[in-house]
Amino acid sequence: MIHPTAVLPNNKLILGVDPGTNVMGYGLIEVNGSKITVLQYGVLQLKSYANHAVKLKKIYDSTLRLITEYLPDEMAIEAPFFGTNVQSMLKLGRAQGVAIAAALSRDIPYVEYAPKKIKQSVTGNGNASKEQVAAMLLQILKIKEAPKFLDATDALAVALCHHYTQGSNQKAGGKSWKAFLTENPDRLSK
Repeated sequence: MIHPTAVLPNNKLILGVDPGTNVMGYGLIEVNGSKITVLQYGVLQLKSYANHAVKLKKIYDSTLRLITEYLPDEMAIEAPFFGTNVQSMLKLGRAQGVAIAAALSRDIPYVEYAPKKIKQSVTGNGNASKEQVAAMLLQILKIKEAPKFLDATDALAVALCHHYTQGSNQKAGGKSWKAFLTENPDRLSK
């Protein structure tokens, strides 16, 4: 077991996921010190599947395949945004859930990030458009041309946001264990 205060090298593989039931974006970055390399990015097309359960299975299987192939250290995923269409939000939440389940099945820790947080960390503007996020990623990650579907660059943005956020000791659930115990000393078993 790694001691919680141990300093780990800043070398890691991060899988970013932009969940969706019609198009799911994914992106893998490798971080070596201050160097960030894009390993893979793309989309999973799901529009041709009418059955929602089949779409969820495809998301799970594809996420698992990416994890098996690249062995990421962590997964970062965009949290569902709150909209007015409850059915769409439920479907999006299920898509996110099966991607998280795939990561957990391989003991890959995950962190969720709100869309505004992702946009803010990449562009400096929490209200940036998908096109603005893609344009900034082209510069930061030295990608030659934007993909056809911006869900792929959104997934890279999630991974990059996670990398940027690591310096603030962000953990799954939003706080470190040390911060939780400091704020809740009565919860510590003796």
